Amino acid sequence: MTKALNQTRELLDMIKFEHTVFALPFALLGALAGAQGIPPLRVSLWILAAMVGARTAAMTFNRLVDADIDAENPRTATRALPAGRVSRSGALLMLGAGIVLFGLAAGALGPLTWALSPLALVIILGYSLCKRFTTWAHVVLGLSLSGAPLGAWIAVTGRIEAPALWLSGGVLAWTAGFDILYALQDECFDRERGLHSIPARLGTARALLLSRALHLLALACWAQFNLLLGSHVVGWAGWAVVMAMLAREQWLVRGGDLSRIDHAFFTLNSLVGLVFFTGHALEWWLSHAFLATT
Repeated sequence: MTKALNQTRELLDMIKFEHTVFALPFALLGALAGAQGIPPLRVSLWILAAMVGARTAAMTFNRLVDADIDAENPRTATRALPAGRVSRSGALLMLGAGIVLFGLAAGALGPLTWALSPLALVIILGYSLCKRFTTWAHVVLGLSLSGAPLGAWIAVTGRIEAPALWLSGGVLAWTAGFDILYALQDECFDRERGLHSIPARLGTARALLLSRALHLLALACWAQFNLLLGSHVVGWAGWAVVMAMLAREQWLVRGGDLSRIDHAFFTLNSLVGLVFFTGHALEWWLSHAFLATT
């Protein structure tokens, strides 16, 4: 029993289960905005299940296909698979469970989410192979996370609509921007190993410029999302706080200084979606409360 619990704990740590918070608030925002209020509990729970299943499958597949590369990289050699703390069969079992959970959730959420689920799986699993042949793997990762708000919007409306596309486009640009910053840690290793990344191809200075441009694009997309939703003060206040957070993130790694990369990558990025979602949720609640009193 103890061995099984330890293996489960290691598997969850291997996929950094807690980092689901990167995309989950955007999925909730897509559901909230699409429903123009709180979606039915059943839909919300299936959206959560789809998020957990998709991310579990994607991260487990990433660890499986990158196990040999991780073993050679001093930064990642202590990860669970290359270090032998997790068995390959255990990881494969988790991969299968994630795919099944995602498929069940996609089917339960409607015909369009079910029809699009194979394409979503190709994208979220295919990302892990991209750095072997393309510099733009960061964009594919962004595309993977951008499916969260778009899928949630489709789940509650049954349609693909412009606000969802702007919200998802912002997630794509934001994710690609912060993944470029994270990849700065492996610039030399990727170049020596023949792996593709923006830092390995462009160097630190130009990679930083591209990351900043992508974060500006993300802010522009989310501003358009706010405009289409007719957001008022609170929704725009959330957007402004996100802008300050992204500026802070870029400031922390200025000049290629990676001494505070964990704060820039993990701490700030885990709050971006939460802040943006909270702004819109508060605005909806205040509007709803005001209408209830008039």
